[in-house]
Amino acid sequence: MLSRLCVGPVLVKPLKEGMNRAVQSKRPATTLRSGNIKATIWENVSEKRPFFTPTFFRPFKDQSGAWRNGTSFGVNDLEALMNVAFEAKEWIATHALKR
Repeated sequence: MLSRLCVGPVLVKPLKEGMNRAVQSKRPATTLRSGNIKATIWENVSEKRPFFTPTFFRPFKDQSGAWRNGTSFGVNDLEALMNVAFEAKEWIATHALKR
């Protein structure tokens, strides 16, 4: 079982035996978009098998003009959120079957 160590604001997970750093600091499997809502799908590794998890966000510019990702959605975002969630479900189902 992996333990998690909290070092400042960053959560650090020790590497499993035989796991290299490239696997730990990975890129998303894919990113989907519907309107202004994005879904990022991540491939995760467990002891049994790999699995996918989606995260949903709404990009916005803060007061200084820097891009940020919000995780709260207004009523006008809900249809796009439903659409991208459905697309994410379909993508995961398709790619999970290939394993």
